Amino acid sequence: MPIATVNPADGETLKTYEPMGEEELERRLQLAEATFRTYRLSSFTDRSRLLLQAANLLEEDQRDIARVMTTEMGKPIRQARAEAAKCAKAMRWYAERAEGLLADERPADADVEDSGATRALVRYRPLGPVLAVMPWNFPLWQVIRFAAPALMAGNVGLLKHASNVPQTALYLEDLFHRAGFTEGCFQTLLIGSGAVDEILRDERVKAATLTGSEPAGRAVASASGEMVKKTVLELGGSDPFVVMPSADLDRAARVAVTARVQNNGQSCIAAKRFIVHSDVYDAFAERFTEGMKALKVGDPLEEDTEVGPLASEQGRADIEELVADARRSGATVLCGGERPDWPGWYYPPTVLTGITREMRIHREEAFGPVATLYRAADLDEAVLIANDSPFGLSSNVWTQNEAEVDRFVRDLEAGGVFVNGMTASHPAFPFGGVKRSGYGRELSGHGIREFCNITTVWHGA
Repeated sequence: MPIATVNPADGETLKTYEPMGEEELERRLQLAEATFRTYRLSSFTDRSRLLLQAANLLEEDQRDIARVMTTEMGKPIRQARAEAAKCAKAMRWYAERAEGLLADERPADADVEDSGATRALVRYRPLGPVLAVMPWNFPLWQVIRFAAPALMAGNVGLLKHASNVPQTALYLEDLFHRAGFTEGCFQTLLIGSGAVDEILRDERVKAATLTGSEPAGRAVASASGEMVKKTVLELGGSDPFVVMPSADLDRAARVAVTARVQNNGQSCIAAKRFIVHSDVYDAFAERFTEGMKALKVGDPLEEDTEVGPLASEQGRADIEELVADARRSGATVLCGGERPDWPGWYYPPTVLTGITREMRIHREEAFGPVATLYRAADLDEAVLIANDSPFGLSSNVWTQNEAEVDRFVRDLEAGGVFVNGMTASHPAFPFGGVKRSGYGRELSGHGIREFCNITTVWHGA
């Protein structure tokens, strides 16, 4: 895949970049290793000052970088500005809290005495250069939620971004440099996916994190496993959105529309499978379908656009194939289902019902604005349908019954359960999944400790 900015709203190639050669890549790896030797000794105060400056600069750049993101991958411009603001918020969160999150831990006095020590502690130390393989769908946020904690922990970052967002990738490197971080603290590697394996096997790279597809995750995990390197993987998701009879149906349906089409439906944590109790199925389906029909699809640079184009022509083709397969197997299309007759990689908000286990869309992630509706007879069947997926990233539950909430929290196979609200990531809460959605956690204290050497320090008499 070429490294290029191709505007998904019209298919025009705006900029192309040559991949880095071996000599430049080697220079950057050497620089990362050398920089880590000194950066790891920096104080939390110094790191915080630099990260806060990066947050300030990002806020100043918000409108410009939002336009770049929208031009590169098609998200509505208002959502792009919100993404930039969220990144600045996360940088401030880690800048202000990292020292406390990584403070030495003191075991109980009784345990210290029982171990034969005069004193003991647990210290969090940085690992070294960390490779981040990141996707295009949230081209700022996916990187910042890795970079902010990694840099505050004393690690240095190497970014291999998706090949269709090179301008955003280069902006990120420039942002950290302008903030005052030395050149080797954060570097963008303009390389194709074929070069990742060799970097993973380089002894100077100590760990890796990937957000992306399941095949990409398998490849990174395999290479890293052979080298016995730590990895964090956030892969696909096909999140359930369960609606029970006690739910506020009007609000649930409104939120369901946003949950499905956020980022043009190209989000791992977007709700994709809507599982509705039989008692309220018809009422919810009507409200939800009308809400999907009413969305404005169009130029993502226009302020009132709610759904823009998919990021690539292949992405649209993949969605079309999933819908066609479901139709052939008997699914009913309540709205959408046909690409519009205008330039760009647009696909309309679509609702399918009559889904069966044999359909591809039942077991594969639909990365676009396509929702599937399921009817559940009771809570038990709702849980069965929700868990009948290879993925387990997050989940949404709508009910006013606390006993039902307890059951869903106990039984849903997911890294998050959001009750009467839409799944969203926040720097204070751990983010990640189970099953084929990956392993490890980003964000919160859990995320900053993923790439630390958790060191026991024991003192004898």
